[in-house]
Amino acid sequence: MRCHAKKKTTVLAVLLFCWGLYFISHLDFITDRSHEPSPYELSWQAERLVSKESWVEQGDYLPLNVSYQLLAGAPSTQQRYLSVGLSSVKRQKGSYLVPTLQSLFSHLSPEECSSIVVVVLLADFDVTWRITTVTEIKTKFALQLEQGQLVVLHVTQDLYPPLTGLKRNFNDASERVSFRSKQNVDYSFLIHYSANLAQYYLQLEDDVFAAKNFLTTIKRHVEEQEAKKTTWAMLEFSALGYIGKLYRSAHLPLLARFLFLFYQEMPCDWLMSHFRVLLTQKEPILIKPSLFQHMGTFSSFHGMYNKLKDSDFEEGLYTNPSAEVYTDMSPYKKHFPKMAWEAGEGFFWGRSPEKGNYLTVVFAQPTVVTGIFIETGSGGKDLLESAQVELGHDVFTTYSEDKSCKEFQSVGMLNNGRFEIKELDKKYMSASSCLRIQITAGQKDWVIINKIRITHRAEI
Repeated sequence: MRCHAKKKTTVLAVLLFCWGLYFISHLDFITDRSHEPSPYELSWQAERLVSKESWVEQGDYLPLNVSYQLLAGAPSTQQRYLSVGLSSVKRQKGSYLVPTLQSLFSHLSPEECSSIVVVVLLADFDVTWRITTVTEIKTKFALQLEQGQLVVLHVTQDLYPPLTGLKRNFNDASERVSFRSKQNVDYSFLIHYSANLAQYYLQLEDDVFAAKNFLTTIKRHVEEQEAKKTTWAMLEFSALGYIGKLYRSAHLPLLARFLFLFYQEMPCDWLMSHFRVLLTQKEPILIKPSLFQHMGTFSSFHGMYNKLKDSDFEEGLYTNPSAEVYTDMSPYKKHFPKMAWEAGEGFFWGRSPEKGNYLTVVFAQPTVVTGIFIETGSGGKDLLESAQVELGHDVFTTYSEDKSCKEFQSVGMLNNGRFEIKELDKKYMSASSCLRIQITAGQKDWVIINKIRITHRAEI
């Protein structure tokens, strides 16, 4: 205990010392000032009152004073479960901000919407662009703005530290250094504002779309981490950049200052990784499948083409209904059959299957299946080479006390270890009670079934 306390004290002392030097040399850039709003702004000015619960905010440690222009919406006076932060700038080719917001809110139930607040920082200094963007947001998200689920902010340029003539670390071009350094400050201001809005904070980019039920999944993984009683500072719900990084709000005041202090040193995702380590989380905690996918085709930096995608993202992953899963194939270690059905990193791994072997999903309630997706194998190995997919009716208990269906109807065959069919309800309109993968030819190789995903609707 003493060793851990000593390490923490040392880290904080180093941060305080570095900040002191920086504060002295850049005092005029971080002290609070009064601003006269532009007559062309669609905003009124407001001071953000930051929570004094964190030790960072007590006694004016590491001062970071900044005024915000509130362009649209107003935060609730009640703390929510999750705040979601987005920073957006003008792009040379198109804009993804509105589709990103639509994706977030469309994948939330009304109850879930009441437990989040999305904070958007319009971080571009182009007044015309800001007015156009705010007008569009007010038109398309009037309800969310009214109910305190969406807030749009801006910080004026004179509150930023120097953004030109910076250190060219990693031999980056000066324009690139200026871009990523400003981005660090953008996130610093955004995180600083969000410090006491919710219990947890999620960092996103302005060009992503979300998986269904993303909030439910985040809550489940947070509960799992808390139950383990292990130290965590950042949970990652995407492997990409600044997307899907979750923090405890108690850490936000320190994170905001950390990004501001080292803003010109390296890109934001590198700084975030260093921050995680400083808070004694040595290894990243990457949650799979990813909950957020990068949708942008063109980068906000000079409109450069960007094809970056998260291979672990599955938009429709969390639609599977409650079910039990049975198989007569021998599983390897703890790779049980239900792991292919449930959301998560798990998969079913079975020893060499024989003709007639099966994996059967028995739904808790009869379900009208509209689509089926099955993926087997890993890295081109352990593919299921020959099998048909079937839907069944009339559940019964077998002699081995498993469950199955009395009647099955084939809906297609696997091809190269995969199966996908849509609009299935146009041909099979009645509700099904089972889904079965029936092996039609034995194979020497083992088999991995890593995804069984269905889309469905209520029985009619």
